[in-house]
Amino acid sequence: MSDALHAALWPVAELPEALEALAHAASLELRVVTLPPAPPGLAAAGDAAIGRFLAGAAGALGLEVEELSAGYADVDALLRGAGPAILLVPGADGPSLLVLVGGGARLHVIARDRRARRVAAGLVRAALVGHLEAHYEADLARLLDDAGVSLRRRPRALRRLLGERLHWASVASCFAVRRAPGASAPAHARELRAGLRVALLAAAHAAEYALMLLAWWMVGRGALDGRFDRAWLVAWALLLVTVVPFRVLSTWTAGKLVLDAGALLKRRLLAGAFALAPNALRLEGAGQLLGRVLEASAVETLALNAGLGAAVAVLDLVAAGGVLALGPRGAPQVALFLAWGALVAVLSAWHLGVRRRWTDARMTMTQDLVERLVGHRTRLAQEPRERWHDAEDQAMARYHTASRDLDRTQVALLGAVPRGFLLAGLLVSMPAFAAGTTTSVQLAISLAGLLLGERALRTLVGGLVQVLAAVVAWDKVGPLWTAAATAERTTAASLVDATVDPGGPLLEARRLVYRHPGRQEPVLRGASLTVHPGDRILLEGPSGGGKSTLGSLLTGLRSPDQGLLLLGGLDRATLGLDGWRRRVVAAPQFQENHVLTGSFAFNLLMGRAWPPSPEDLEEAAAVCGGLGLGPLLARMPAGLMQNVGETGWQLSHGERSRLYIARALLQGADLVVLDESFAALDPISLDQAMRCVLDRARAVLVIAHP
Repeated sequence: MSDALHAALWPVAELPEALEALAHAASLELRVVTLPPAPPGLAAAGDAAIGRFLAGAAGALGLEVEELSAGYADVDALLRGAGPAILLVPGADGPSLLVLVGGGARLHVIARDRRARRVAAGLVRAALVGHLEAHYEADLARLLDDAGVSLRRRPRALRRLLGERLHWASVASCFAVRRAPGASAPAHARELRAGLRVALLAAAHAAEYALMLLAWWMVGRGALDGRFDRAWLVAWALLLVTVVPFRVLSTWTAGKLVLDAGALLKRRLLAGAFALAPNALRLEGAGQLLGRVLEASAVETLALNAGLGAAVAVLDLVAAGGVLALGPRGAPQVALFLAWGALVAVLSAWHLGVRRRWTDARMTMTQDLVERLVGHRTRLAQEPRERWHDAEDQAMARYHTASRDLDRTQVALLGAVPRGFLLAGLLVSMPAFAAGTTTSVQLAISLAGLLLGERALRTLVGGLVQVLAAVVAWDKVGPLWTAAATAERTTAASLVDATVDPGGPLLEARRLVYRHPGRQEPVLRGASLTVHPGDRILLEGPSGGGKSTLGSLLTGLRSPDQGLLLLGGLDRATLGLDGWRRRVVAAPQFQENHVLTGSFAFNLLMGRAWPPSPEDLEEAAAVCGGLGLGPLLARMPAGLMQNVGETGWQLSHGERSRLYIARALLQGADLVVLDESFAALDPISLDQAMRCVLDRARAVLVIAHP
């Protein structure tokens, strides 16, 4: 390893300091919090453990980390495009940290002394892949000698052969650092450099507009004077050619801004979807959730593109008003132009109300259709045929009426407004034309102003229609945006594993009170529970008595309205949601659990890192064997890698139940909560599964009916 690179590396023990230095260098806002030191032995724990601690530290600071694993063939691309990021560089004594601010041929890094430095990308690449290439270089060198490859071609041939041998080798662990999706809108705007891009877009469009006006002024002057000089024609052609780079610049700037803003919007809405309360998801149903997805797509496609179009139309309006003011009937035409703008505002408000009614009718139909599809078999079995289509005709009639009203407002905005202005402007200008008091130049200016005004209004109302559609769509997806900002963040305390006194309680619940939203009476009143390490607790009670609600409080899915809930002596606000859920896991009731389309191993190891290590797969197979799923794995052609779910291998009710139990056990938590997990098992399978749970769970709480 070169001295230049060695001087830029950080030890893993200083990971919190390296993260803060990177955030300051990349101008990422940080929450004011004191991070705990890295735990001893973190460097020897492996890249996965380093990544988990880094993700927790970033979350405590209000940042987000994404792990980027690069293969041998992707190292060069990673070094060119990475940053801000923390790169793990292997060494004889374990990995070190390279704080990478920007990529390129010479990487911009922050050294341990907090100074910015430049390090050649080739040096970093050699440190990442040199130990792998050394295993093959001697053999490949002999192969090239035997093949008679010349010295001039040998380096290129060696690189090609190494690429073939190491193509699938994972050689670099890189952790990209960025603002959390729940950051404020101004912070996201700074990340996008929105102000600079909008200013550049406005300047390019203004220059393009000025050049076009100048070019057509030159043509108009020649036409009105009755002569065209060659020099004027050449100048006119040069002006048109000059417009091209400005048009390219404005189009590229707008497209790049829309793409980056769209990616940021998707990240934010996805984070908000994960942050929604489980109760909200349960009450909405599949139909409303599908409607939210459709409206989120509408926000991206409509708001971003149409918003820029409407902003550009404002520049067109200003230019058109200026040209109209220069005409022979300048004051009346400008007044007419302003009045037409007020008319656009009135019609837009009308259109917004109609658009809301149309969207509500459409989403109601979508929700009803999805819910009917989900319960289709029940309808066929229990509902009389003559009632299958109740209320569908009424819903369709309401949608048809709303669609007709929407079409009328769009016709008024898109068709009548711009053409009506052009007609009214001609009528206002007609007396001056008829009196013959205007020159040909004044006539040309007046007509040009009217045509520019008609074009500006057409562009404006077209953008407004789409912006208003995005506004209505935002009413449906706005809660996702807000949820991302209010989501619970990782705390500094959650980075340090809570040490539980063997003689003390693992979990304490004191006088918990919880009431469901919209209900007056609490479902839990003064509930208390103490769980010690090694406890095996059975919680029984009638349906509706609050057993599952208590389980959801213990696992962090709900928060109590009153009372005290401690885990290892720390409350949820101190541990953070992620820290709490790492220590208490659950297998919820059957109807609230899911088998996702994917491999059986993926469904088992959802609470662990993916892709799994051989040790993870070995442990998963052992747990499955202990739960009596060995025969199932033997029947699967691909074993643990067999695809399961709605479109794959079909699992029985009991097999799914044991999969959920295995998923909870494999997370290695301090407390496992099993809610009605054994109800679908026969006595023999129940005995086998119970023995496995008691052997593997550190502490277990089983919820069951008497």
